[in-house]
Amino acid sequence: MNATRLKTAAAAFFLALALLAAPRQGISQEAGTSTDRIRDRYTPKADSAAPGGVPPKALEKKIESEAVPAFVKQGEEYAKELSAAFPVPAAPEGPLDLEKSVTRGLAANPQMQSARAQILGAEEGRRQSLANFGPVGNISYGYQRTDGSVWAPSSQTNLGAAYANQATGSNANTSVEMNQHLPYWQNLYTLQLTVTQPLFTGFKLLSSYQRAALAKTQAEAQLTNTELTLIKGVQRAFLALLKARSDVRSNQDSVARLESQYKVTQAFYDVGLKPRLDVLQAEAELATAEQNLLKAQNSVLTQTAQLNSLLNLPLEQDTPYVGELSYMPFTMTIEQCLDTAYKTRPDLFIGVKSVQIAEKDAKVAASPLYPQVQAQAGYTRKGDTPGLDNHRKSSSVVPEATTVGVSASWQVWDWGSTYFGYSQARETVKKLQADLAKMRLDVGYEVKTYHLNIQDAAKRISVARTGLEAAQEGYRMAVARYQAQVGTNTDVLDAQSRVSSAEFNLTQALSDYQSALADIYVAMGIKNIALVPN
Repeated sequence: MNATRLKTAAAAFFLALALLAAPRQGISQEAGTSTDRIRDRYTPKADSAAPGGVPPKALEKKIESEAVPAFVKQGEEYAKELSAAFPVPAAPEGPLDLEKSVTRGLAANPQMQSARAQILGAEEGRRQSLANFGPVGNISYGYQRTDGSVWAPSSQTNLGAAYANQATGSNANTSVEMNQHLPYWQNLYTLQLTVTQPLFTGFKLLSSYQRAALAKTQAEAQLTNTELTLIKGVQRAFLALLKARSDVRSNQDSVARLESQYKVTQAFYDVGLKPRLDVLQAEAELATAEQNLLKAQNSVLTQTAQLNSLLNLPLEQDTPYVGELSYMPFTMTIEQCLDTAYKTRPDLFIGVKSVQIAEKDAKVAASPLYPQVQAQAGYTRKGDTPGLDNHRKSSSVVPEATTVGVSASWQVWDWGSTYFGYSQARETVKKLQADLAKMRLDVGYEVKTYHLNIQDAAKRISVARTGLEAAQEGYRMAVARYQAQVGTNTDVLDAQSRVSSAEFNLTQALSDYQSALADIYVAMGIKNIALVPN
């Protein structure tokens, strides 16, 4: 009896091997139908109708026939103007690795154009502050019409007194004083040239220029900070794409293993050596693996679109990004990382400049407490014609005059308004100093955290590689035991799950390691475009 069972088991084993080695059409009708059903489960049909029962071609024609709204056309015109003002570099040819992708992002991303425009604006502000040291010239030309009347002094002869002098032969005064109300009008044209040179403004002009120069330096540091932020964004997106591709490969391997196990289980079931439950378990696991594969493939498309966006490429473009997750030792100590960060972090430099700018603002706020001294020179010409000629020769009009002088003013009382404004500015300085101290602490914490993340990921890489080797060997043993009828289908599925988990753990550890590298270099203020450890 035992010999009969052994012969039956051996025959079933060789039959299963023959079924596996045979062409696909050699497998049973039920196995082929089930496998095709699983494979085609998520395959879209070419002749499927659109929602609502409308055929795809008819729906496309209906969409094309719809008029485009006016705001869409305006947006397209604005996009053309923007493209003309900020031309985008041509798309690179050939595959893009990590270094080429970062270089493309630095050249084409609008963030860089914004930072460069900020520097140009800061330079114009510095020039404006420098120009305020020079003299200011004003020219004015005006016309004034005057209509009125004046009392003109005159005299009149007293006829009675004159007759009396003739009769008596006397010489009495016969003139009588009187005023006449005479009409008066005048056209007055005035040309005035004035040049004012500030001599002392309570350090306002000097502080304003120094503030503008600091703002330009701060804008240059902001450009560096923007570059680092963009480098980190591109590198993280690139690494996420590589991880998504690794997940796709791992899921494909998982689907292949589960499909193979499904075929074996189905073959055993067909000859009556395994129950239907094993087939259903294998089919369920295969469907789950296919779901995970679809998610991973969608993640690849999403990460590709994000990377295209950072590189200013069309979102739908299938850009050939190339690269693999790898491990290269990071040898810098935490002390070296912290020292580098404190010296080169652009945001710390920006914080220092912010404190200095606030100090200059405090000096500007205190400038009204000092006397304001300025020199002034002027030239004035007047006349009663547009050409500034004085035809009437009026004594009330000075035809030409030149003035030179120095004036000083001092605001001695404003109910403490200037002082309170200066006190507010000083408190702002103290606030920015405290913010700078906190930023320095945050920088140290970031660098320490990323350094620990590198060490943690490096350890997990070693453990994950060992675990993957063990899981793969365990899977091979489970498959061999199942085919020899000494193991169960559950053992094979569990072993396959452990292989998939080990592959995911290794991919995650490699991705975390390189992501931590990207983080720590940005945290130290270093532009490591190719992400090569020093």
